[in-house]
Amino acid sequence: MEQIKITINGKECLGNKGDSILKIASENGVFIPTLCHFEGVKDYGACGVCLVEGEGLPKLMRACSTSPADGWVLSTETERVKRARKVAFELLMSDHDGDCKGPCSLNCPSGTDVQGYIKAISRGDYTGAIRIIKSTYPIPASIGRVCPHPCEKACRRRLVEKPLSIAYLKYYAADQDLAGETYVPETAPSTGKKVAVIGGGPAGLTAAFALRLKGHDATIYDAMPEMGGMLRYGIPEYRLPKKIVQREAAEIANLGVVFKNNVRVGLTNSPAAFENAAEAVSLADLRKEYDAVIVASGAWKSSSVGCSGEDAEGVLGGIDFLRDVALAVDPYSTEGKLTREINIGRNVAVVGGGNTAMDACRTAVRLGAENVYVIYRRTRNEMPADEEEIDEAIEEGVTFKFLTNPAEIISENGKVKQIKLQVMELGEADASGRRSPVPVEGKFEILDVDTVIAAIGQKLDPTGFEELELTRKGTIASDEGTFRTSVEGIFAIGDATNKGADIAISAIGEGSKAAAVVDSYLNGEIIPYKKPYVSERDEEVVKKELEGREKIDRIKMPKRSPEDRKTNFKEVNLGFESGDEVIREAARCLECGCHDYNDCRLIFCARQNDIKPERMAGEKHTGFVEQKLVAIERNQNKCILCNLCIRTCDENAKKGILGLVGRGFKSVIKPEFNDPAVIAGCRDCHLCADACPTGALKILEK
Repeated sequence: MEQIKITINGKECLGNKGDSILKIASENGVFIPTLCHFEGVKDYGACGVCLVEGEGLPKLMRACSTSPADGWVLSTETERVKRARKVAFELLMSDHDGDCKGPCSLNCPSGTDVQGYIKAISRGDYTGAIRIIKSTYPIPASIGRVCPHPCEKACRRRLVEKPLSIAYLKYYAADQDLAGETYVPETAPSTGKKVAVIGGGPAGLTAAFALRLKGHDATIYDAMPEMGGMLRYGIPEYRLPKKIVQREAAEIANLGVVFKNNVRVGLTNSPAAFENAAEAVSLADLRKEYDAVIVASGAWKSSSVGCSGEDAEGVLGGIDFLRDVALAVDPYSTEGKLTREINIGRNVAVVGGGNTAMDACRTAVRLGAENVYVIYRRTRNEMPADEEEIDEAIEEGVTFKFLTNPAEIISENGKVKQIKLQVMELGEADASGRRSPVPVEGKFEILDVDTVIAAIGQKLDPTGFEELELTRKGTIASDEGTFRTSVEGIFAIGDATNKGADIAISAIGEGSKAAAVVDSYLNGEIIPYKKPYVSERDEEVVKKELEGREKIDRIKMPKRSPEDRKTNFKEVNLGFESGDEVIREAARCLECGCHDYNDCRLIFCARQNDIKPERMAGEKHTGFVEQKLVAIERNQNKCILCNLCIRTCDENAKKGILGLVGRGFKSVIKPEFNDPAVIAGCRDCHLCADACPTGALKILEK
């Protein structure tokens, strides 16, 4: 066979005369995107994305159907090629009506493959579910208990009756994993690179875990006695037992992540300056010792009430209060007993409407307070706290004082005695869309209180981080794409940065993303995080398709009675009773995301071209889903008419079952079953599904 030599993107490539550019490129390790090429099937350039440009040649060429001459110099990345390829992908995606990922995964700040682990749970494969979760983060038992589950808010099952109980399904699977032979991910060979992580909360634990899996040495420095951050010291025992956090942290340590507790970052080496810390290290010293530093210190400083008298004895910050109680909980007690008394008096007012406020008021009940009030300046409809947390607080006897706001804290001999409340009413909507509370002139209410707990927010304590640039809000300035700070080699994530405190799963998401960026930095070329493009279906269209779907009750988490739980710190949730009900709940999943997402050539190639399909918005093909192929489901919404299935069936399978019906824009691919033997052959073949580049064909489970 006569050989020729061509150059592609500056690389000399040898190939056989008569072979296509695409084949020669592939054999020489040069990637050219293509959707309509499949081994053993004759090429004819249907998709139009494998374009190349040649020096001295007037037209762009399709690499799959062009045979080059000896000496050709080609490029796959000229401006002309990139423009044409981008238009081709935008046209394809503008007519593509499929969900790459389920809304549950897209609404999860950590990007967890929710559909994947729910599918594993539906099969009773709890280890498989944890394997999927731990490809993203390492603490599913903790997060399953406390996450406000934004995934559930997007779950399309809510369009039928109620969303899946995603968080509690994860909680169950994680507990099964911890109770048995715990799944341990494999770590890559050591790279010799070292990273220091400041803060052992969800962001820091996730970042260190992910870096360790990539083969880097990771050391976490934390000022508290145990790892876990806000999970350990900001969330009460009755919601998240300390032993769960300790167990999951221990699993991270077992991978080789080094824990250094009771160490605070500071500008001096004087440990006396730092509460709860036995020693201190400077940020500069860490930078000298490690190849990179990630600051994930969290937001541990409570925001003040903002009224006169707030400096009186008995006024506590919400985070400070919860941390003090957490430090007093005996982690080895099955009942969550305290090792010392915490006296907050008979009457307690908690200011705030978020989950921290709910944690504070319910903790106050368990400490023996007889009257616990929640002061919130809007109504229940505007409260950001989870409905479940509000309901359980009410069940435990908490009184909610809606449309009130602290005007003054009245003290006697320096100690809190009363709180004066300004009565409010709702006015016009503010920037967030919520109606703004405005004072009702001259209308007040006074409550007798022994303690006031301000649970209205938290912020960074910048002590020790003075050399880093801060935002106007007093948080660490961190680049949105690279997590870089103003100091080379120092990155920052989580509650300490930019917008400030957020939910734990958001911190986890940043920890995972930052680990990938830091890994690229350690390898010599920093690659910023960029939100990947995905195809998403219109929810109104999906809603119509779901009309008439069988309604199935959502599983309910068994809980201890209010009378039983309000006197102690034992976990409120009793856990699901059997694996059968868990499997039934997981089976409610509608499997919105594409089954072929991880192998989809269309989305992989489209992402390389920074596409904006909305530019090509217009009429779409009328799509449908059918299962007439016996063993294969065909989704016409995802079909790009590359005809690979037809050609594979003709040329490879020698069946000729599939064909084009209609002409032009309205063309569709349909099967023809006239012979029982043909039907039987289709059941065992599947070549068309293997060839499909988009997930339009799905092998049905028997």
